[in-house]
Amino acid sequence: MSFIRQVLSVTNMNLKSILERSGSSLVIIVGIAGSVAVMVSLLAMAEGLSSTISNTGQDDRVIILRDGSSSELSSGVAMTEIDTVSSSPGIKSLDGEPMIAGELFAIIDLKKKGAESTSNLPIRGVQPMSFEIRPELTIIEGRNFTSGTAEIIVGKGANNQYEGLEIGDQIKVRDSFATVVGIFSSNGDVHESEIWADLAAAQGIFRRGATASSMILRLDGTESFDDVGLYVESYPNLELKVQTETNFYENQSSGADLIKIFGQVVGYIMAIGAVFAALNTMYSAVSTRLVEIGTLRALGFKGTTVLFALMIEALILAMAGGLLGAAIAYILFNGYTVSTLAGGSFSQTAFAFAVTGEVVQQGLTLALFVGFIGGVFPAWNAARRDITEALRSI
Repeated sequence: MSFIRQVLSVTNMNLKSILERSGSSLVIIVGIAGSVAVMVSLLAMAEGLSSTISNTGQDDRVIILRDGSSSELSSGVAMTEIDTVSSSPGIKSLDGEPMIAGELFAIIDLKKKGAESTSNLPIRGVQPMSFEIRPELTIIEGRNFTSGTAEIIVGKGANNQYEGLEIGDQIKVRDSFATVVGIFSSNGDVHESEIWADLAAAQGIFRRGATASSMILRLDGTESFDDVGLYVESYPNLELKVQTETNFYENQSSGADLIKIFGQVVGYIMAIGAVFAALNTMYSAVSTRLVEIGTLRALGFKGTTVLFALMIEALILAMAGGLLGAAIAYILFNGYTVSTLAGGSFSQTAFAFAVTGEVVQQGLTLALFVGFIGGVFPAWNAARRDITEALRSI
């Protein structure tokens, strides 16, 4: 009988006897499932946050801030500077008008649903051209605000997370009140965690005068970025920083990287416990099967055959635990919406957990690692057992 056929025969026999050893097998499966479920859940949270932030950017859109500013919250540009930049080559036109808009970014305090204290919620003052620059934004309930009024529209993420943001509700913004007239969606990006208002009205409410936080523009094409950058840098007295929207939001996603690292660290710490559980269980399984192993050796099965068969059994149990853990994480968390403090803006960003294929793959890799480490030493010990010693345990 060939080596492969021997391994398959012993493996088949081992798998058929798993039900008889269901208690010890479940210890391995459940232990690994717990480690994988925790790791996949944390990585899914990081993936959801990273996806929400990174999906906001487009390479043919440019954000311009005050030079030295890392976020819109710390930036300020004059409306006259926006007029100056609008003459730059490379900016796309719409009906003869350059597609550029000034936007004001500020923060207000509002209660989250079910919370006792308030949290930071971003409000963005925009111009009509802002909607043309971001065609992905659509009103899904109600209507758009009327320019020059204290009306606001609310992203669906903010609507899900905060109290008092239903259509018809009024919220206090500084010393004024604003009325919610619509709810919008923007393909799951960070703007869904914001409130949008008319720029002129927002400037009055926040006493910003003729200034905004940033300007956003749409390029003729991605190759036009250098034209805009050169124009802004060479224009006298313009101290502005030009960057693509993609790069801007990638720089804002550092929190997601920290969550990913944290998830991996916690997952591997839990995996250490699962390894010891697997080692203990596999050693116990081997000790109770010494007669079986000795009989196989007496019938001519090699030690390496026993080694590989036991390793395959351990990896199959590990894979079962990994799939169970990934399934638990998917059922409980995939699509679950939460919010967290976004880097740079000090405001809450709503996002949904995303149990992606890559995240599941990392979880299954962890499971197989635990199964390999937990199985290799007991299997090696079994393969080296003396035949007569094993048969004496009858």
